Amino acid sequence: MRATEAQIIVPSRELLRDRCSVARPSPERAPSASEQLELLLGKPWPFPGRPPKHDLSTWRVTDDWPDPVPVTLAEVEVFERWFGDLFDEFFSPPL
Repeated sequence: MRATEAQIIVPSRELLRDRCSVARPSPERAPSASEQLELLLGKPWPFPGRPPKHDLSTWRVTDDWPDPVPVTLAEVEVFERWFGDLFDEFFSPPL
């Protein structure tokens, strides 16, 4: 072989197969949001089953609005713009 010639070496299939089969450590995946919540709460997330219904007997309703409720002209104009057709239908005399 002359000094100016380059030698090309083609690896055999067996050599390539052996090099590709080397066990490499796979990066550990980060825990999902549900898994993180389960670790924090000590319970599986989402919680299994239907959530309990609210006990309405413990609710207290208070009415502390002034009478009459103050409304600005801008608020009236917004309602008339958005619900004008509906108001006309409800409050106009029957035909």
